[in-house]
Amino acid sequence: MTASKSGKSGDPTTLNRLYGRAKGKPLRAGQQALVDNLLPRIAVPAEGPITAERLFGHDCPLHFEIGFGGGEHMAQRADMLPDHGFIGCEPFVNGVAQALVHVSGDNGMHPPIGNVRIHHGDALDVLARVPDGALSFLYLLHPDPWPKARHAKRRMMNDGPVDMFAAKLRPGGELRFGTDHPVYLRHALMVMQRHGEQFAWLCDQPADFQKRPGGWPETRYEAKARRLGHEVWYFRYRREP
Repeated sequence: MTASKSGKSGDPTTLNRLYGRAKGKPLRAGQQALVDNLLPRIAVPAEGPITAERLFGHDCPLHFEIGFGGGEHMAQRADMLPDHGFIGCEPFVNGVAQALVHVSGDNGMHPPIGNVRIHHGDALDVLARVPDGALSFLYLLHPDPWPKARHAKRRMMNDGPVDMFAAKLRPGGELRFGTDHPVYLRHALMVMQRHGEQFAWLCDQPADFQKRPGGWPETRYEAKARRLGHEVWYFRYRREP
């Protein structure tokens, strides 16, 4: 997980700093083969601007997911919207490998998904290269909560990153944020309240953030949270002009 520096006081986060583990248990042979062979073909370019034309060969609505975990949400959204382009970033190689399984077609059970590009590494490195106003959707779903107060600067939901989200989303574009952690929930609401001129909270009643909206596939982290009896919260914010 990364965070970026902002000129605002009280946001000590810095660009290009990656927190948390990058690798877990050894990959299975099939997963390693996907990392070796499929990932290079659909990887986000290492340098230069990140545009729909460059990634997909034509202009289309762009979606960007920060920390896609196992890639379930990204793959299902991409399958729902084949005319849209999806960029997913994840530093954890096991998550990348699992996402590649989904993108490749679940081991032949489904057709491959061609409108996804993946970056194994720091999301903000890639997001910084997206032209301002280019994104239609940006997703931050169940990020690491870093619950200790001394680690609050490591949370992705901080002033610096949120300023970048606002810059990269087009007017009317949507930021989706989900969490099951009450500390992160309070922190995120506080941060987003400071960005009221940039984002409008799409919420009229409690059910709007207590129930997963349509077109929002469940992630493995959300499913795990529910198994543990945690409440899950869903937030949609519209980028204001």
